[in-house]
Amino acid sequence: MKSVIKVANIVTKFGDKVVHNGVNLEVKEKEIYAILGESGSGKSVLLKEIVMLLKPTSGNIYIFGKNIKNLTNQELIELKKRWGVLFQFGALFTSLSVENNIAIMLKEFTNLSKKTISAIVDAKLEMVGLDRGVKYLYPFELSGGMIKRVALARTLSLDPKLLFLDEPTSGLDPVGARAFDELIVNLRDILGLSIVMITHDLDTINNIVDELSILADKKVVANGTLDDVLKSNHPFVEKFFKNEYIYKKQKEEAKCMRR
Repeated sequence: MKSVIKVANIVTKFGDKVVHNGVNLEVKEKEIYAILGESGSGKSVLLKEIVMLLKPTSGNIYIFGKNIKNLTNQELIELKKRWGVLFQFGALFTSLSVENNIAIMLKEFTNLSKKTISAIVDAKLEMVGLDRGVKYLYPFELSGGMIKRVALARTLSLDPKLLFLDEPTSGLDPVGARAFDELIVNLRDILGLSIVMITHDLDTINNIVDELSILADKKVVANGTLDDVLKSNHPFVEKFFKNEYIYKKQKEEAKCMRR
């Protein structure tokens, strides 16, 4: 599969503090890829560097085969239109209706008519499993799960080929989280999306993630499929990830035996 994102030897420093010291990873086309790590490991900083909200101290980031350091401002704008970002808590504009939240990118970057934009909003709501009538509501009238779906509809407004999701199931109950996982997979399969997410949800990792990287010690200490990562003997993987995963599996097996 073609490479969609390649992070090559990224070093990030804030003053004397080193956050990344040679981070490397690669995301392939139509892959659901997860980045994990404990608080302070640099996950969010890395994501911000990939979407060009921050600049690394050194190293290179390639997106769709293009080194983002070598692009003009206009080329960067065009590149950004090819991806969408779902923030952890949705980041909807509280003063705007659902319709206007979803339409904001269309109004900013296209010359489409109001009628066409309204039709696109309806289509995106349907795509994320929400009734069209939701567009008349405001964020304070929505549940946590609905906020996530509206925010996802907004990220899809310009028909991106790449999605970035920051803790997409955070704050959702188990049923809602699994439904959101299923939605992500369906969108990937139907739209041919490549998806990068930061997550600590073990069910998400087990059920829908194709490959993942673990950040620790200022670099990637384990990567590959879940089975590949579970073979790692790095202390962080053992303590924070593997033991939790094994414990969860044991609980599930014990529950099945009691039935």
